[in-house]
Amino acid sequence: MKSAPLRRLRALLAVALSCSACQREQAKRAAPPPREPVLIQVAGAGLNAPESVLFDSAADTYLVSNINGNAFARDDDGFITRLTPHGRVASLKWIAGGARGATLNAPKGMAIKGDTLFVADIDAVRLFDRRSGAPLATVAIPGATFLNDVAIAPDGSVYITDTGLQPPRSSPRSGADALWKLGPRHRPVAIARGVDLGGPNGIVADSGGVTMVTMGSGQVFHFDVTGKRAELPRPPKGGLDGVVQLADHSLLITSWEANAVYRLTPGGQYSVAVGGATSPADIGWDPTRHRLLIPELTVNQVQIRELR
Repeated sequence: MKSAPLRRLRALLAVALSCSACQREQAKRAAPPPREPVLIQVAGAGLNAPESVLFDSAADTYLVSNINGNAFARDDDGFITRLTPHGRVASLKWIAGGARGATLNAPKGMAIKGDTLFVADIDAVRLFDRRSGAPLATVAIPGATFLNDVAIAPDGSVYITDTGLQPPRSSPRSGADALWKLGPRHRPVAIARGVDLGGPNGIVADSGGVTMVTMGSGQVFHFDVTGKRAELPRPPKGGLDGVVQLADHSLLITSWEANAVYRLTPGGQYSVAVGGATSPADIGWDPTRHRLLIPELTVNQVQIRELR
């Protein structure tokens, strides 16, 4: 037979646990939903099919890649704009195809490593001096048809996606879907290839590997440092384009189908971070000001929003 003091102790413990659970549930219900990032500015003067925005922390400026026409045409008329953090145009055609020895056809995703700016451009990666914009080199990617995004890992590795698109004359799919890595002396190495990748688009890299979103299949993949692939939860709608990772390891992902920016928590839950975004492409992130930079490709503007 159990003693009365022991029975009372267990009863008190049960009550305490029950109250603690109730308090947690009440706090959970009372917690306000995440607020939509506040719109600070909309930049648009002179932009033409802005596909990607990148924060250059060293220069404290926003770089915008402009396709400027046909995304498949090797017409050397693409350009990169420099915006101030206030959204004003500092230099509309800071780097322009056909000017100062530069080649830019349809620039899309960008990344910075040291003082080198890497730009995805149809079938090659263009390298420029981050300070002056002067061309440095071109790295051709074998068999590429629609290079889309670039990411730099903490160890300095450079990753590039190929969405596997081609001019829609007979078939819009080329089958060149791939995740590439630039090895020593910028030698391209395929980490993953094949149509089962679903049209690779935006990527972000960290010490654990690469996270990639897909335009065609609307999937989110993670590749570890060995190249092993795993699928993360799929967002409600597809047409996924850009992705950035926040300090809490949540992901912000753009969706053309939803006209929105989704937020994926580390726990695997999706919510709409920004709604009503037209053709949201390759987003950028300014961690200094906690700003989300959303290029709206078909309406020729960039939204600058602050996450509070």
